[in-house]
This record gives sequence, structure tokens and C-alpha cells, in this order.
Amino acid sequence: MPSNLTKQAIMESFMRLLNQRPLDKITVKDIVEDCGVNRNTFYYHYQDIYALLREIFEKEVAKVIRENPLHDSWQEGFIQSTRFALENKRAVYHVYNSVQRQLLEQYLFQVTDQVMQAFVETQAEGLDAAAEDIRYIVVFYKHAVVGVIFEWLERGMKDEPEHIIRRMGQLFQGSIRTALEKAGQEQENELKI
Repeated sequence: MPSNLTKQAIMESFMRLLNQRPLDKITVKDIVEDCGVNRNTFYYHYQDIYALLREIFEKEVAKVIRENPLHDSWQEGFIQSTRFALENKRAVYHVYNSVQRQLLEQYLFQVTDQVMQAFVETQAEGLDAAAEDIRYIVVFYKHAVVGVIFEWLERGMKDEPEHIIRRMGQLFQGSIRTALEKAGQEQENELKI
């Protein structure tokens, strides 16, 4: 089996298992038995299960960056770009409740940063908002959205995340544009002084 196909088979087996049971209950033996490769093949590609998990998240972030078009709303971009997490809710929950939680946190922050940066930059077109202010707005909303996702995970993922994200978008509709307009006005005032 070619190397890329082998890695893909290992990733798919791991995600299948992770959707069934907690991360700390999955062994390399489980993965290789599920995908039909030997332990040496696994260790040829990955140092351990955590390296495999890290690569899966990195691959998903790269996919989001490559495939995520600009949207009229940050909610649509966020929902589309986090499709992986939404389709693998149990796996995400298992990682969140493991010692490797930081890998999930990094993934969510990277994805949200990409989506918010693209959206805020489109909202800033035609305004004199400073790049530093644009970045502050991106960071603020990134942390707000990821914070809501973490709270959802803490509550056991009972609500539908798409509903939560869309509701946040409705409640804060126009607030990014307003913040950018204010930043642009302050920039103009500083130039007049």
C-alpha cells in the first residue's frame, strides 16, 4: 500500500475508534488491527497516537485554509470550516476530555482565527481602520466563539452547535462593522490632531 494511502487508512481507523471510545482507551494495537497494518508501519509514520492526532488536526486546518471561501457572515464560514468537528462530535468530546485537550484548543483557535480574519478584513474594506485594530477585533471574536464552543463541550454537547453559532451571529449582527467604523473614526481623529 503506498505511503499516503497507508497514512490515510491509519487516520481513518483512528477517527473511527475515537468516535467510539475515549482517547486514553485507544492503543496503537487497536488502530493497526482496525486498519490492517502492522505496528512497525504505524511507527514508521507516527511517533505515537498524539502525533497522529496532531497531524489530523493540522491537516484539517490546512484544508480549511485551502477550501474555505469568504462568506457574507462569519457564522457560515465558521460552521463550514468546522464541519470536521461537527461530523465527529464524539471524537471531539473524547479529545476534549483527555490529557491532549490542548491539541483540540489549538485546532479550534487556528480555524476560528482564519475565518474571523478573512471576515473582518472584508468588513473593513473602505474604512480607515488600522491593521492593529482589525487584529484586536479578530482576536476578541476568536476567543468569544471558541469560548462558547468550550462551554458547549463542558455542558456535554447537548445543544446543536450550528444553532448556537447562528444565534450568536443574530445577537451580535453588525457589531464587527460598528467596531471597525469606530476604529476608522478614531484613526481619522488622530490624523487631524
